[in-house]
Amino acid sequence: MKRTLLLITVVHLLAGLTADVGVVAQEPAPTQVTQTLSVFLDCSGRSCDRDHFRREIEWVNWARDRNDADVHLLVTTQQTGGNGWQYTLDYIGLGGFDGANKSLSHTSDANDTDAEVRDALTQTIALGLVQYAENTSVGSMLRIQYRPLRSGAAPARVEEHDPWNLWMFRVSVNGNVEREAQQNSYSIGGSGSADRVTEDLKINLDLRGEYEHETYVTSDGSENSYVSEDYSANLLMVWSLGNNWSVGGKANADRSTYENRDLAVSGGPAIEFNFFPYSESTRRSVTLRYGFEVVSFNYEEITVEVKMDEVLPRHSLTLSSAIQQPWGDINGSIEAIQYLHELATHRINVSGRIEYRIFRGLNLNFGGSFSRIKDQFYLSAAGLEDDDILLERLDRETDFSYDLRAGFSIVFGSKFANIVNPRMGRRRGFYGRH
Repeated sequence: MKRTLLLITVVHLLAGLTADVGVVAQEPAPTQVTQTLSVFLDCSGRSCDRDHFRREIEWVNWARDRNDADVHLLVTTQQTGGNGWQYTLDYIGLGGFDGANKSLSHTSDANDTDAEVRDALTQTIALGLVQYAENTSVGSMLRIQYRPLRSGAAPARVEEHDPWNLWMFRVSVNGNVEREAQQNSYSIGGSGSADRVTEDLKINLDLRGEYEHETYVTSDGSENSYVSEDYSANLLMVWSLGNNWSVGGKANADRSTYENRDLAVSGGPAIEFNFFPYSESTRRSVTLRYGFEVVSFNYEEITVEVKMDEVLPRHSLTLSSAIQQPWGDINGSIEAIQYLHELATHRINVSGRIEYRIFRGLNLNFGGSFSRIKDQFYLSAAGLEDDDILLERLDRETDFSYDLRAGFSIVFGSKFANIVNPRMGRRRGFYGRH
């Protein structure tokens, strides 16, 4: 069957089967008849398989630049409490469709395969484009096919007994072995998490650990070995207080040979304010969070302050932003941590990234991070060996650290991006997801 015949499963809109699709702020499409609909896809998150979308939805022109498009499709994501993903699809009308904006959403399950998520996204994208395509030259060629529920199948989102009471668990284990004539190493690591998320309460427990052992022969024939350990356990509980406020508490325990910690345990409350409603967090979020906690340190070696253990109070203030708009996106944060036993002991972390579309085909991006470091009271009084410095095995004294990145991209040529030809191309299984 020719792909210009759109086979849409309307029951996904009516009953929400599989995809949890919802329509928000829908506006009617213009009445004038135009040529084939041109769409600019702005999607770089998880499961955004551009080739698949173009291959399956070939009754529109996929524009390379938003200035050539009738519709700007902006796809943003955020993780759900059940380790699934919520996709928000914002359709922004341009040119003759100016003002014809709407939004759809799709929520995937943690057990969905990449192919299932990709196919559901493809259908959701197609459903949203129908409104715009109905008044184009291809509108009369579209057909809707209704596929009824299977016999005995229940509509989506019907309340039923949940033996897990909304808890989701995830466990992973990994290992690595490397060997040469005069050097060998092995490592083993793993992680586990338990999450329960409702509208009123979020609970997250995260466990991580990594053990690495390395043995090598030096130029004088002697054998040396080194062990690195890094373990952590984190518990977070957050209660909702309306559209903009939340309050919570956290507890952490960790061990790190890199930072001379045999064991560090901390805990305390925090409160957060979002300048925008949390319901808009996939598109824009600016939050201010304050937290207070008490930390108990036990060190592996005597510190530069001649201590093997201590208990210290500290507080923190964090301003974070994440904004994704048709002109680009901004992500950044400023975090200030201060120890109350000695106010001069503090750390300030600043990081950010901006990508901005200057004009047609030209994108500018820059980012970086900076840290003012005045809290290295945990460093070992014994100092560092040359091997520790060269191989970055142990933390080193410093007042600051920073990195900067900048770049731009220029794209020019045909305004169409419809054709998909994967021959002799890279395979995701070997080169990773891109």
